[in-house]
Amino acid sequence: MKIVVTIVGQDRVGIIAMVSNILASYNVNILNINQNILEGFFNMVMIADMTQATISLKDLQQILREKGEAISLDIKVQHEGIFQIMHRI
Repeated sequence: MKIVVTIVGQDRVGIIAMVSNILASYNVNILNINQNILEGFFNMVMIADMTQATISLKDLQQILREKGEAISLDIKVQHEGIFQIMHRI
């Protein structure tokens, strides 16, 4: 199963490292990263594969949401199909 991870917030050192380390610790494979920084505003979309993951999507969503809130970032994790349907409009 593929997932889409989106991160929005003020830019700071270590955002990608934090998310990448969490994903790696649960054997989630990063397939693609696209990021933009404009006037200190960070926006990233990451595509990852959970085929070999050792965590459920629900638990991963909670962990990343809580880690993001702790440093004032909005981090969302969605199943790729849900993401595509929501952004079809």
